Order: sequence, then C-alpha cells, then structure tokens
Amino acid sequence: MNRLITLPPDAQALLFTEARTANTFTDEPVTDEQLHAIHDLAKYPPTAANIQPLRVLYVRDGEPRQRLLTHMNEGNRAKTATAPVVAVLAADTDFHELIPRVFPIRPQMRDALADDPAGREQMARFNATLQIAYWLLAVRAAGLAAGPMAGFDAAGLDKEFFADSSWRSLLVVNLGKPGPDAWFPRLPRLDYDDVVRHA
Repeated sequence: MNRLITLPPDAQALLFTEARTANTFTDEPVTDEQLHAIHDLAKYPPTAANIQPLRVLYVRDGEPRQRLLTHMNEGNRAKTATAPVVAVLAADTDFHELIPRVFPIRPQMRDALADDPAGREQMARFNATLQIAYWLLAVRAAGLAAGPMAGFDAAGLDKEFFADSSWRSLLVVNLGKPGPDAWFPRLPRLDYDDVVRHA
C-alpha cells in the first residue's frame, strides 16, 4: 500500500485495490437498512451546483424483476435474475425543480435551466455519472459487492419503469454478497506514465 495515502490499508483495499465486479451472489438478502446506509454515504460528495441528479430504482424479486430482465442483454440476464437486489441508476433530467432547495444561494438557476432542456440533460447525465462512482464506493463501504452493467436496452427500460417521469437510466447494478467464482481474473491496469502528462 502507498504510505502517502492517509486512508488505512484495509480501507484502501475495500474501496479500491481489491474492488472487483461481482458476477455471482449468495442468497443472503440485502436489507433496506443497507440501502439507506449506501445513500447516507454517497449523498455527500460534490456535484455541480449541488444538483444531485442521481436517482435509484431498487428492484427485488417477483414481477418487477421479470420485467427488468426483458431489457437486459442476454449475457447479463442470468446474474441479474439471481442477485438479491438490482439497482437501476438514472439521471433526473428535471433536477432543476429542486434547485431552490439544494442550491438556495442561487435559486434563479431553476428558471435558467428550465429554458435549456438540452443543456439540462447533459448536466444531469454528467453529474449523475459522477455520483454513480461515489455510489459504487458506498456499496463497497457497506460490505456489499456490486456488478455494474451497461448491457441493457435503456430506451426499453425507461419506457417500462420511467415512462411518466424525467428519469433516464444510465447503469444497472446487481448487489449482494459475492457468491462462488464471483470474480473474473484481474486485468491489467494502466501505469501513471500511460495516463498522465505534465504541462
């Protein structure tokens, strides 16, 4: 572990160096208390103008899960069927309606954004994606494994679950305790010199 990082080594491992995408899960339930704990941690890191556009739909078993499965790519369907809970992470393109509450120092931003639907959607998607990264770290901090998937029919899923709302799906994530053979082999990571330039 890098001694320049102030986070304790076990926390570095939990959140970063040992973080993996889970592909199987045990049947141990994910509780509502755990889902609340994830939100209570993930809500704090920053977004532009504190807009917080990430929205989460939790899908457990039964008919809603079956409806969700019809929109998953074939390779993601079986693991999505067996995860204790599945999260659909979405961006709320009408986040501006909450500006007076979440950014009270500039409530007039609500009206400016109301007149710019294209810019508002771009802002929503970018900041919700940023929040997804925080949310995934919070899942790990709560002692759960996450299996994020972009392999789904977003338009179909939105029509199925969000037809009468301003939510737009970005990612589907299976949640739970990792099951047998949950991890694929660790793939190579790029080094500092591969990704960093100094001006």
